[in-house]
Amino acid sequence: MAGLYLHIPFCKQSCHYCNFHFSTSQNNRDEVLTAINKEINQKALGFNDKISTIYFGGGTPTILTEKELNTIIENILKKFDVEKNIEITVEANPDDLTKSKLSALSNSVVNRISIGVQSFIDKELKSMNRAHDSKKAIKSIEMARKYFENISIDILYGLPESSLESCNYNLDFIQKFDLNHISAYALTIEPKTALQTFLKKSIIEMPDEQLVYDQFKLINERLTNRGFINYEVCSFAKKDFFSQNNSAYWLRKKYIGIGPSAHSFDGNFRSWNISNNKKYIDHINQGLSYFKKEKLTRIDHYNEYIMTGLRTIWGISTEYIESNFNVNFKNYFLEKIQKHIVQKNVEIRDNVYLTTNSGRFLADGIASDLFLVNLK
Repeated sequence: MAGLYLHIPFCKQSCHYCNFHFSTSQNNRDEVLTAINKEINQKALGFNDKISTIYFGGGTPTILTEKELNTIIENILKKFDVEKNIEITVEANPDDLTKSKLSALSNSVVNRISIGVQSFIDKELKSMNRAHDSKKAIKSIEMARKYFENISIDILYGLPESSLESCNYNLDFIQKFDLNHISAYALTIEPKTALQTFLKKSIIEMPDEQLVYDQFKLINERLTNRGFINYEVCSFAKKDFFSQNNSAYWLRKKYIGIGPSAHSFDGNFRSWNISNNKKYIDHINQGLSYFKKEKLTRIDHYNEYIMTGLRTIWGISTEYIESNFNVNFKNYFLEKIQKHIVQKNVEIRDNVYLTTNSGRFLADGIASDLFLVNLK
């Protein structure tokens, strides 16, 4: 089984924290969509794995018309072999979700929607340069619930001037809706973003690490008390509502990326498309290479297994390490993991090493301590 990710590289405006590839100009929109369909045709040739999940991200996929979106989906269903119960997700901004848009999405084969709410506090939304306000966020969820059962929303924490009170306020709103999936991300300062510029000029001040950790703990406690499972550091879901797209990524399944800047993984190679709309169009149309590619080494595979295992409820198996790498890799892991067990950031259950509630927030740091550079 494999996943399919489609990057729709258009947005109405630029959010201050975002470093994903996008364009606020839609002058070449038709050409980009034509190129995306051409790439679908190319990537489908000789690909025999069944597609179990399709995910439209961006950018802003809901900027597309019903016809544009359905043309892409129909092409995928025609060219690829897909699972009968395939999950098809479309990311959406609250300001795009009108009644007619939701009705059109629900009447298509789309069966899951992920809404980029980020916050229910107007001051926070304005500071991030989001296109919607809290009223639109609330209305978009209320309307979406009439058309979809499988709804996820994104929330950011660790924002400038945020507090435990503001975090609680957002959680209060989340609990008013009967949602099945929440993605909660700590705000990070990405290079070449407006947020990075504001920080350098001392226009904003980021909260200290302890407050961000306390917000994570609060989110974890309140959501798990409501029946959510924290199946990955940033992902909370009720039983049977884990994102199939997210799960496939964290379990290192194959996935195909389509569109400018999209990434792919075939089990041995990673590749990434050109992050430039015009160059992407030209290279597709002229039959030129539009992506770069690298082969993963055995050490790369090990390091990725460590990172994804620590971030998820599936953890790390020493049996898997020994059988897929060798005993030296296992011994290295066992030596390095001990201090994190002593610090109670990692625990062992049924011979699987898992981050504890406190350790999950530190998963990336723990993983970097377990990474290796050279081992035979």
